[in-house]
Amino acid sequence: MKIIDLNEKWKFTKINDVKNSNEEIAEFDDIILPHCWNAEDGQSGEGGFYRGQCWYQRKINISEDEIKKNLFLEIGAAGNVSEVYINGQLAGGSKCGFSMYRVALNSFIKCGDNLIAIMVDNSRHEDVYPLMADFTFYGGLYRDVKLIITEAVHFDLLDGSRDGIYLTQNSINENTFEFKVSGRVVNELAKLENVQIKFNLCDKEQKIVLNKTIDIEVEKDSDFELSEQISDIICWQGVENPYLYTLKAELICDKEVYDVRDIEIGFRKIEVTPDKGVVLNGKPVKLNGVSRHQDFGGVGNAITKEHMDLDMSLIKEIGANSIRLSHYQHDDYFYTLCDREGMLVWAEIPFISVPTTTDEENKNAKEQLDKLIKQAYNHSSIYCWGVQNEITIAVENEKIYEKVRELEAIAKELDSSRVTASANIYSVEDESPLNEITDVLGYNLYYGWYYGKMEDLGERLEKFHEARPNIPVLVSEYGVDTNPKFHSYNPTVKDYTEEYQMLFHDNALKTINEKPFVLGGYVWNMFDFGSSNRNEGGEKGKNQKGFVTIDRKIKKDAFYLYKANWSNVPFVHLAGKRFVNRHEALNDITVISNLDTIKLFVNEEFIGEINSNEAIKTLKDVKLALGENIIRAEGYDKAEIIYEDHMIINHVSEVDKSYVYVKVEDKGLVTNWFEKFDLTNVQEVNLKEGYYSTFDTIKELYENEAAKAIFLKYFSHMADSPRMQEMMGVTSIDRMSKISQLNIPKEILPVINRELNEIPKNNITIN
Repeated sequence: MKIIDLNEKWKFTKINDVKNSNEEIAEFDDIILPHCWNAEDGQSGEGGFYRGQCWYQRKINISEDEIKKNLFLEIGAAGNVSEVYINGQLAGGSKCGFSMYRVALNSFIKCGDNLIAIMVDNSRHEDVYPLMADFTFYGGLYRDVKLIITEAVHFDLLDGSRDGIYLTQNSINENTFEFKVSGRVVNELAKLENVQIKFNLCDKEQKIVLNKTIDIEVEKDSDFELSEQISDIICWQGVENPYLYTLKAELICDKEVYDVRDIEIGFRKIEVTPDKGVVLNGKPVKLNGVSRHQDFGGVGNAITKEHMDLDMSLIKEIGANSIRLSHYQHDDYFYTLCDREGMLVWAEIPFISVPTTTDEENKNAKEQLDKLIKQAYNHSSIYCWGVQNEITIAVENEKIYEKVRELEAIAKELDSSRVTASANIYSVEDESPLNEITDVLGYNLYYGWYYGKMEDLGERLEKFHEARPNIPVLVSEYGVDTNPKFHSYNPTVKDYTEEYQMLFHDNALKTINEKPFVLGGYVWNMFDFGSSNRNEGGEKGKNQKGFVTIDRKIKKDAFYLYKANWSNVPFVHLAGKRFVNRHEALNDITVISNLDTIKLFVNEEFIGEINSNEAIKTLKDVKLALGENIIRAEGYDKAEIIYEDHMIINHVSEVDKSYVYVKVEDKGLVTNWFEKFDLTNVQEVNLKEGYYSTFDTIKELYENEAAKAIFLKYFSHMADSPRMQEMMGVTSIDRMSKISQLNIPKEILPVINRELNEIPKNNITIN
């Protein structure tokens, strides 16, 4: 098999013309893949971002020798819908915008120059996920494109997988595994072929652990399977020892090697139980996890291996042992990095927020799950398949449960060796049937940010465990938006300061660690990411819950809080470096470190020593001289090696107002209900069947002019918002009242019902 990189020499245009499929583009930009057309407007928050059809073109020259082979075009990913044209003919396409797909070229290609035209469309399609989410739906041909050339007999390239070979393992005892290799061989010749497949499994030192050859007959295509027991295996032990073996599979025909695969595999046994949590090869593992989106500042989602290497280095630095790769299939290279670095991975599909209303069979979610599992199957780092994230934001009913059950069943059918997982919005009740479907249950909990107090997190987890002691539970998201330019002596919720992020995460870390029944958690998020509709915390177009800014240039102080708790690499970090101008004479100096002994100096004068095994160490009421003060912290390990950090604080006479966030009211979603409507002495309404109520979807209310008028009377301030437009087909006023950000008081529901319930539905006749 020969692979040719096709990332260069592309023409790109936003001019959508059907002629682009078979005629060379006249007006274009020269670009190199990967490419994202929302690299800037998808992160700026200025008037939305471009969503529509765009075109990519390039030529490939096929030689006389190559035309005799079998040719495939591999599209790494195209967001979110794409069609591939070869010399003007539709050759293939995809509605799975985060998955790789391939197109067989031989029926469309000719010797000499050939025109490849790819239409990519990131506009809303009612049957394509995601439909609504808090991240930018970037458009572009944002992963590699390759030409694959094979012999007539080859491993299957069109079964939806990446390798055409599946490696399955089953632990028999501590270091003995049943190892199965399966797949399919395709024969493009018009005659029966006898082929051999030679398997060599080697360890890191290239020592052969398994050497087997099987013979098969292939007429058109033929499945194969090898099952062997292997012993004395060095297990893949996560970040402690991510030991990988390599399987080489050679397809031999007429005594020649026609096709080859080299696949890394780590042998491990992963169990998840409500009492023991996650157990890796017999060792309990608390999931010290972070979540990650696949974008980067100024690049969008057209990230390169260098971007992914940087992300992994930062995740390793913080000391994480697990990553939730949300909310879709990520680049295969990043899964490979997780294998090699020992990260336990939660992999998932974008069945998120709201379900489709046009496809009762939920085909797109099923197809994306099928591709995710088949293409990532051989990555040993993946321990679970996530089948939904907050899918009940807009509606929770039996139809939703059934869709999740179907996805869970597909995951188990495709891969019974791994567990399944769900991530619920906080409002899902403990007794909900949704909690019984997957093997692992996550709750996205933002106590102390969107609702409640940060201390409520522990109470909520205890309450769930008391109600559902047999369900393995973890915190699948938690975090607060933080702008590193904002600071406060008295941090509080929604001030967007680094200091509040520290308080929030210190509480969350301790809460999760103190609960033995909690499997762990996934910080939301490791990195700030693009969210085009946002205008929050002094920054447009971005979700700022990350520990590192979207350009990866600033590590917020909370980054070091987690590093002190999770990493064994000694360090000292002075918190508040960006809180330079301080107007109070007495200041608390905070040091974050995993060293127990810290000495502090101000202007080279020793002012105190802190002895504590807590990550956050504070020396209170440090007196500063007017003007510049140089702060130095020294930490000592057991070998008396010194680690230090410095910062400058200016003692100023007046408050530096640039550190204070000035709130901008979101007029699209917020109203003062108690000022606008009389909500005193509200009484419940006995609802009449056949009449409208707050339980009908917004779309149903809009189908009746009188009901629509009542909805607009109360919700005109949010009726035209993008989020409302996305939800109205599935959500109701009652369901909206459960979304904390909308701040709808329960007292308003009977008031609205009293008016709606006087309007008969169309199929009701009033005598």
